[in-house]
Amino acid sequence: MSTVEILSPRTVARPFTPEDASEVFACISPEITRFMAWEPPPSMVAFAEVWQTWLPSIEARTDIHLVVRDRGSGRCLGIVGIHALQSGRPELGIWLRYDVHGHGLGRELIGAVAAWVSANVPVEYFEYPVAEENIASRRIAEAHCGRIMGYRTNSKYRAVVYRLPPIGSQNP
Repeated sequence: MSTVEILSPRTVARPFTPEDASEVFACISPEITRFMAWEPPPSMVAFAEVWQTWLPSIEARTDIHLVVRDRGSGRCLGIVGIHALQSGRPELGIWLRYDVHGHGLGRELIGAVAAWVSANVPVEYFEYPVAEENIASRRIAEAHCGRIMGYRTNSKYRAVVYRLPPIGSQNP
C-alpha cells in the first residue's frame, strides 16, 4: 500500500502512516466533527488508539485511510476514507481541516479517489453517507451523480446515504 498515491489538481493522498499522526491530529476540531459520527479525540494518546486500528486494514486493503496533503506545500489537509474496499460497494468518507472548507477540495478529492478505486477494484457503486444537514457534503455527492439510496441514524444525526456510480470506462 505504500506505493498508492492519488493525485488531484491541488492535492496528493497517500495511505496513513504513524508518521502522519501528529499532523492529522492537529487538523481535528469540533467544527469538522459536527457532522461526523465520532468526537474529536481528547489527546494524542486517544488518537493513537484510533489510528492503530487503521494500520492492519490498510495493509489488508479492506479499509484505507488516506492522508490528504496540499501538493505545493505538503500541509496536511485531512483524511479520505475508503471502507469495505473489496466489497464491490465501497463506502467513501472525507473530512478536511476547517480552514480549507468552501474551496471545492472535497468534490475534487472524492472524484480523484473514486476514479482511483474504480480503476483498481471492481465497483458496482460507492456508498457515501453524509449528515442530512450537511449541505456541502451533499453537494459533493450530487456533483458525482450521487442518488439517495437510504438513510441511517447514529447517535449524533440522521445520515443520507448516496449511491455514486463508478468513475471511468472500465466499470459499467
